[in-house]
Amino acid sequence: MTKIAVAKGDGIGPEIMDAVLKIFDAAKVPLEYEFVDMGKWVFDKGYSNGMTPDAQRSIETLGILFKGPMETPKGKGVKSVNVTARKTWNTYANKRTFQTLHGVDTVFSKAGIPIDITVVRENIEDTYGGVEHMLTHDVALSRRFITRPGSLQLIKYAFEMAKKKQAKRITCGHKANIMKITDGLFLEVFYEVAKDYPELKADDVIVDDLCMKLVTRPDLFDTVVLTNLQGDIVSDLCAGLVGGLGFAPSANIGDHICIFEAVHGTAPDIAGKNIANPTALLLSGFGMLRHLGMMESAAIIENALLYTLEQGIHTGDFGNKSIPSLNTTEFAEAIIGNFGKVPEQGAKPLLKDLPTTQTYFKLEKNPMMESADVANEKIVGVDFFIESNEQPITIANKCMRHAGVKFKLINISNRGTQVWPTGSVYTNLVNQYNVRFESIDDFPLNQQDVLGLYVSMSGNFKICSSELLLMLGDKKAYSLAQGQ
Repeated sequence: MTKIAVAKGDGIGPEIMDAVLKIFDAAKVPLEYEFVDMGKWVFDKGYSNGMTPDAQRSIETLGILFKGPMETPKGKGVKSVNVTARKTWNTYANKRTFQTLHGVDTVFSKAGIPIDITVVRENIEDTYGGVEHMLTHDVALSRRFITRPGSLQLIKYAFEMAKKKQAKRITCGHKANIMKITDGLFLEVFYEVAKDYPELKADDVIVDDLCMKLVTRPDLFDTVVLTNLQGDIVSDLCAGLVGGLGFAPSANIGDHICIFEAVHGTAPDIAGKNIANPTALLLSGFGMLRHLGMMESAAIIENALLYTLEQGIHTGDFGNKSIPSLNTTEFAEAIIGNFGKVPEQGAKPLLKDLPTTQTYFKLEKNPMMESADVANEKIVGVDFFIESNEQPITIANKCMRHAGVKFKLINISNRGTQVWPTGSVYTNLVNQYNVRFESIDDFPLNQQDVLGLYVSMSGNFKICSSELLLMLGDKKAYSLAQGQ
């Protein structure tokens, strides 16, 4: 028996989890459950991360969490327990598989266009770092972190997964045409990894174009890998292609801990009514069983689900309305009654279980991910983000008085658009500028030089934030303003 942690969740969570576990037990899946306390009611008891210390210890010991949907209290300044769990345990790859399910009618199923898309979304970084500040009363800042080690970890997983499922194509969705440094780094790592997988066709698509192509020709795509926010949006788009979030499974994969969950919400409006659709959580459970090597159990139950759907059996949220819908419990019982039956389309082969041994990790310190430093790093300037409601020329005249003998004022921008030394009076301004200083004649700078300029500038301005301008070898490690 393999022991896993189970969190039933909030809203409809307990109902759909009970239904799925009932199916597992009926199939004699060799699992043992340790139920852990996570979710809104745990927040309400004063645990700011949405889980009890005992729950965290259990999950970190067992390495597998099977969870229902969870609610984050609104207006209490706390972070999402779902995001916290993924980030705390470094489940860096969010894998979501979207397949045509016969019996779940969509525009594409009616047109006879099959869909089998796996989205692999980065799960830790990007704007989901949640590092935000108000720079002025009018201007909010969110920092977007894209790292080389984090991107490498995710993209290697995506290529390995695509290779194992015998995919033909892997596509990187990105916005590197605009976010040249952050998305540019992600895309660069994608093609670095692609060199090790010549059997896969590796290509990239700008994310807005990707969305258009997905809703017109989804059958052209196989595996798609994206950064966190873009992956979140695109994976929900793909759920819509196959019938909605009620049919969208999710696996959060890490080196030590993995989380399997449905991606839909808690649906409080129907909680307690025993009418929720457990399919998404059940599909997520198949991913968990296969991850644990329980291939035969996964295939038997999945074939029963597919057969059940083919027969037109459904819950109230989908299916042929002329056929009476079943409640959650009845739907689970129908699947159990169809064990051993095989659907006409999409049947899963009964593979032998893989020999796996549950591994218990005990880390003594936080793993540090750092790539080799291959380029000389040099400070060549600084960006100061200042608060001011003055005109650009006035700000420029004040800044130049502080430049001294080491710095020169290069440009001033507002919301990323250059407004000095050139610009347009038709550019609307807000009360936060970026003033950029660079070294004169490539004079070598150090942090003390920058701090000296900071102190001098603070005599005229409130400095909201600052960033060093770096050269990595012969490459600028900072972006230019629009129009610079």
